[in-house]
Amino acid sequence: MIRNLVVKGLAVAALMVSAQSFAWGTTGHRVIAEVAENNLKPSARHQLKKLIGNQKLAYWANWPDFIKSDTTGHWKHADVWHYVNIAPQSNFQSFEKALREQKGPSLYTEIKTTSEKLSNRNLSKEEREINLRFLIHLMGDLSQPMHTGRAEDLGGNLIKLKFFGDNTNLHSLWDGKLVDHNKYSYTEYARVLDVLSKKEKKDIMKGSLEEWLYDSHQIANSLYSYTEPAKNYSYDYVYRFQSTLERQLYYGGLRLAKVLNEVL
Repeated sequence: MIRNLVVKGLAVAALMVSAQSFAWGTTGHRVIAEVAENNLKPSARHQLKKLIGNQKLAYWANWPDFIKSDTTGHWKHADVWHYVNIAPQSNFQSFEKALREQKGPSLYTEIKTTSEKLSNRNLSKEEREINLRFLIHLMGDLSQPMHTGRAEDLGGNLIKLKFFGDNTNLHSLWDGKLVDHNKYSYTEYARVLDVLSKKEKKDIMKGSLEEWLYDSHQIANSLYSYTEPAKNYSYDYVYRFQSTLERQLYYGGLRLAKVLNEVL
């Protein structure tokens, strides 16, 4: 049954979903998945092969966005899994408190839930595979700063601006336009980013889920402070935030690798 819904969701998605509606866009999520796959332990690779055969993580990286176009409503409940909205917090303690006090499912709760289900060998192969797909994607969402933005502007979606003269908004700018501006394929981007030593990678992988979310939250706050609604941004914005963009893509991939190495 799950397999039939998956196929149906993908078929509908191919016709109806545009790249601008994706978190990180298709390229960004695949970059993160590719970086993660390149940093998996042999034991995690072995377990992944049991679940998805020879298929790459990048293949499933955007599936949780594709299924938003499923007209049956089967996956509607998962829409809120992609973000966590918290008012600006100036320190980790206040952020963590606000995070834990939130009601209902969110990016925070579902990364934990999908991780736990993926690690549960008593679940069916199909159930674990579905949770793997969500985990790959949600860990990517975690590193996209506007997915830890503010409820009043829908994570930057209501902050209208222009990018090289085209109408967009702050959320969409970070979802895909900045990534696509660089003209890399996802494999090229993953390759040029993944150049650090093992020790440097280990340092990036340190920390808790709460600390990683706070990391993105701080960057979101800086983006809110810098961005002027209705302004036309171009090379100046790319120059200012290129290193931040690449940091988030790379950190997202390494942190996904850490989670998969732990739960598989």
